[in-house]
Amino acid sequence: MIKDTSGTDTVLASTASSGGRRRPLLLAAGAAAAVVAVVVLLSGWFGSSRSVDAARLRIAEVTRGTLVRDASVNGRVVAAVSPTLYAPAAATVTLKIRAGDAVKKGDLLALLDSPDLSNQLAREQSSLAELEAEVARQRILAEKQRLVARRDADEADVARLGAERLLQRTEGGYKAGAIAEIDYLRAQDALKTAQIRSKQAAQASGLENRDVALETSTKLSQLQRQRLVVQDKQRQVDELNVRSPVDGVVGTLSVADRSVVAANTALMTVVDLSRLEVELEVPESYADDLGLGMTVEVNIGATQAMGKLSALSPEVVRNQVLARVRFDGAQPPGLRQSQRLTARVLIEEKPNVLMLPRGSFVENEGGRAAYVMDGHVAVRRPIQMGGTSVSSVEILSGLKQGDRVVIAGTDAFDGAQRISIND
Repeated sequence: MIKDTSGTDTVLASTASSGGRRRPLLLAAGAAAAVVAVVVLLSGWFGSSRSVDAARLRIAEVTRGTLVRDASVNGRVVAAVSPTLYAPAAATVTLKIRAGDAVKKGDLLALLDSPDLSNQLAREQSSLAELEAEVARQRILAEKQRLVARRDADEADVARLGAERLLQRTEGGYKAGAIAEIDYLRAQDALKTAQIRSKQAAQASGLENRDVALETSTKLSQLQRQRLVVQDKQRQVDELNVRSPVDGVVGTLSVADRSVVAANTALMTVVDLSRLEVELEVPESYADDLGLGMTVEVNIGATQAMGKLSALSPEVVRNQVLARVRFDGAQPPGLRQSQRLTARVLIEEKPNVLMLPRGSFVENEGGRAAYVMDGHVAVRRPIQMGGTSVSSVEILSGLKQGDRVVIAGTDAFDGAQRISIND
């Protein structure tokens, strides 16, 4: 009979001795992992030509979204209407205002004294009075000619009637045998002659009436032409009183008081402050992208207003193109002539594109390469950019969504292929 299992039990080593053997194995595994990490780190460092502190860089991630192509430009407030007034003739100028004076439409701004123009007006007025007298005389003459022609026609008609009565008497006497046949024939010839003269007198009267009417019409045309000449000279004389064409403020005075100026000399400008626009100085690189009707955000201090491109200059001056912006609706209050401001021209919207925040890498690398983060190393990678805006650029190839790119501070890389980044 077996009492217990003591005969089959085997004594094992204590737990303390087992733990002593496992500890060296764990230490060996940790040392191997550290060596691998060091090797990986050293491989990145040795593969790069230099290292740069991360604090000097700006890193951004490639995202997908809508790129709004725009251009940030400077501009100034200008008057939409600022007419320049000119001297209509050589004259002496007497100014009635000073620069900066507020004026209303029709206010007298300057008086011009032009003796030559005044003499021309007087001569033309004298010629007009002479022609008016000639027209009056022609009308009287025409009436007299009509009366003479009518008288001749009436006398010829009376002679015809007398010839008819004479023929009747002669015919009665001839039938009674009291008058010879030759006398009867003479009476018939006399009637025919009277009829012819009466008919011709009537026709001559009509022609005479047409002739005098044409002569009168010619004189009237000359009179009307002379009246137009006098009106034009009177207009020129009236323009010697220079008046404001708009409500506004007198701008630049181009002449001094009591100075003698030639014809078509600029005298002054009048600025209409009720209608202001914005003149933008757009860089030449954006000239091909601009178009009339584009939306513009105008920043006036803390105020933002919307407008549309209303005009574009056809020429480039100092690498800039001038553009005019007209406000949508009422213009913002408090605007002043020549006030400086900034604006943002919205050129185009591109939805669902790869985008990267704009940085100095665009200028440093010319948009042909970018440094992409691979762990602690920035690797130079060729890229292709598309549209650009003030804050973002479009990426066509070379990058994918989620890539981390160094967008600022690359000027210190000097075009190296790999750069170590120190945290």
